[in-house]
Amino acid sequence: MPSAEEVGKRKAKPIRALDLFCGAGGSSLGARAAGVQVVGGVDLSNLAEKVYKDNFPKAHFFRRRIEGLSASAVKREVGPVQLLLASPECTNHSCAKGAKRRSEASRQTAFEVLRFAKAFKPRWIVVENVIQMKSWAKYAKWLRRLEGLGYKTTEHVLNAADFGVPQARKRLFILADLLHRPPSQIDMQDGRVPVRKVLNMNGVYAYSTLRKKGRAKRTLRHAKRAMRNVGMKRPFIVVYYGSDGAGGWQRLSEPLRTVTTLDRFALVRRIDGGHKMRMLQVPELWAAMGFPDDFKLNHGVRRERIGLFGNAVCPPVMKSVITALISKPPKGIQP
Repeated sequence: MPSAEEVGKRKAKPIRALDLFCGAGGSSLGARAAGVQVVGGVDLSNLAEKVYKDNFPKAHFFRRRIEGLSASAVKREVGPVQLLLASPECTNHSCAKGAKRRSEASRQTAFEVLRFAKAFKPRWIVVENVIQMKSWAKYAKWLRRLEGLGYKTTEHVLNAADFGVPQARKRLFILADLLHRPPSQIDMQDGRVPVRKVLNMNGVYAYSTLRKKGRAKRTLRHAKRAMRNVGMKRPFIVVYYGSDGAGGWQRLSEPLRTVTTLDRFALVRRIDGGHKMRMLQVPELWAAMGFPDDFKLNHGVRRERIGLFGNAVCPPVMKSVITALISKPPKGIQP
């Protein structure tokens, strides 16, 4: 005869989630790891649709521009959800070099999250974005409207490196709860994972001579600077398109610098008496994003795949955020 605890587990219904601007599915992967049932994703990208469907075959997918997508129609198809995830377009908030300026309409997609929140009335909402979103002129207005729907909110700037992800990636997370004030702190992991953990050093990928004819002088300057710091024998990474003043290189003992939509990391090693280099490969980049080993990526060319990861959410971070949000509030916390 089953115990009362076993009966209770059978009766408990899973929390159901809808993921807006889902991209490759980083937020959905984090939600699934937290025990949430992901029932749908929304994104305009054809590549995102193919990748998402491979990894969430039972979830509905809506490949539409969100401004023209009926929230009530989506609700009729996926049913009620208790958790809404969203990563609105962030290009115009970002200060990353190489990002093209886009219209105010790109920023306005954040207000579409409110439209879906009003239609679905989920218990919980998590909105992820670049930290520059807080500098957006309409951010305070947007947050007031979210709270005007009855939600209590907290804001968190989290670094993926504090959650077991071998990458330094700071992002803004806005947590919302209809019943209780969301947690003011998210549990982090002790220690940081170095980028060397995700690099394939077994000679699987081809290298080229560092000082080959035609190599950019700037790349050689970055490499020379790195060698002055780590020595001639230790491997290092050359970082392209950097804007943080870190000198264009990094050690393998540190988390990878932020993965963007640009192909910007090259591994340099001393092989057979000379220095060779190669760009980091897609499997290494998805591991640096914290994507699981069984993640399926069977579509798109290299540039498109890197673009997917540059816009993605690190699953371990989202898992920690959701776990904290859906947990019962500590005693003494008032709804």
